[in-house]
Amino acid sequence: MNSSPDAPIYNLKAVVQETGLKPDTLRAWERRYGLPQPQRTDSGHRLYSQNDINLLKWLIIRQDEGMSISRAVDLWRRLSEEQADTAQKTTSSSPSPASPVKQGDALAELHDAWVASCMNFDEQRAERVLAQAFAIFPVEQVCVDLLQRGLQTSGEGWYHGKVTVQQEHFASALATRRIETLLASTPPPTRIGRILIGCPPEEAHIFIVLLLSLLLRRKGWDIIFLGANVPVENMIMTIQTAHPMLVILTAQQLSTAANLADMAQVLYHEHIAVAFGGKIFTEIHDLRQRIAGYYLADHLEAGIQAIEQIMAMPRPQPALKPVTATYREALHQFRARHSWIEGDVWRAMAHTKMPLEHLGKANASFSRNIAAALTLGNIEYVGNDILWIKGLLSNHYQMPENLVDDYLAAYLTAAKLYLEGPGSIVVDWLQHVLSADPLSELL
Repeated sequence: MNSSPDAPIYNLKAVVQETGLKPDTLRAWERRYGLPQPQRTDSGHRLYSQNDINLLKWLIIRQDEGMSISRAVDLWRRLSEEQADTAQKTTSSSPSPASPVKQGDALAELHDAWVASCMNFDEQRAERVLAQAFAIFPVEQVCVDLLQRGLQTSGEGWYHGKVTVQQEHFASALATRRIETLLASTPPPTRIGRILIGCPPEEAHIFIVLLLSLLLRRKGWDIIFLGANVPVENMIMTIQTAHPMLVILTAQQLSTAANLADMAQVLYHEHIAVAFGGKIFTEIHDLRQRIAGYYLADHLEAGIQAIEQIMAMPRPQPALKPVTATYREALHQFRARHSWIEGDVWRAMAHTKMPLEHLGKANASFSRNIAAALTLGNIEYVGNDILWIKGLLSNHYQMPENLVDDYLAAYLTAAKLYLEGPGSIVVDWLQHVLSADPLSELL
């Protein structure tokens, strides 16, 4: 038997079972709009192909989204003409009736076109690409595989010095605006249980929490989106008013992961279940055990499944690895003396090739991350940040990576002067980092 998607192998009964459409509706669409166009057996019975079924499913989805059948048919024909070269006729569950490879190619092409439009600051073309993608593919697929992945592409380009800050921000703004628009148009919740979603103090990256809010709302959950940089005291006031069953927090950096840990601990004592995720937890797996809550997953789809399982019986979870008293004492000492260390480092590095503005940022960032690692109970968490900075200096600023080693040496010299007792955790770690060869084997 011919396995081609164009092969006429399904009778009317099979199509009715597959699509849920009534036979009279199928005949009416065929008569009025010329779609689908089944072939006939010698005895006159209709035979449909897999492409016909895919077309019908696509039309049903457009109707569910509020589009009239006549407009849906017109849209189908226009898209078919625009994509005739690649034979990309669409479906609801399978974006293309052709092979899976061509489906992936179609979305990849739209991804590339959207990123290119953003890099050229061409807002109108970027919006046209998105409109086409949303017409062809399910909302969830476009948001994840085009918008989220597009922002990852632009972010990686920035890190490697191929994309400017302005280009990256432009893409982020367009993607965020589209998600906000979709979020505002979601229907009322249909499932019991409220979920609060936001970012801990100092975390400004909101795209993922916005996207997560949208995907959960489209599944019927009652979602309250709190946005970026939510203070702990505001969170407590909010849960007392909103009475959520679950609070979801995300962090992308080590410093904000420490703030997330503090917030999760407060919510644990308030008997509120917490779920968490973010880039930093995919990079440093051990961090997951330092948070009083449920780690979601490395990917959105798995994360949503985890959230639905948690909502079946949300229970506050303690951190698996509590912070030791020695680390708490080291944190107290470091916070009291880090400004002295930074002053000595500034003087030692003032005449190097590192620009003063970068030196100031390095001091602030490094001290913030050391404090975060001490807060979380493991100084080695800082190592991931050092490798990232080395790459940034080389790729983005065209500066020698050995400047990082010079900076660490200056920091160690100063730390030896001001940190003692429990603070020696920092000194010992810096000595170990500088003696590692290569650095990547240690961190």
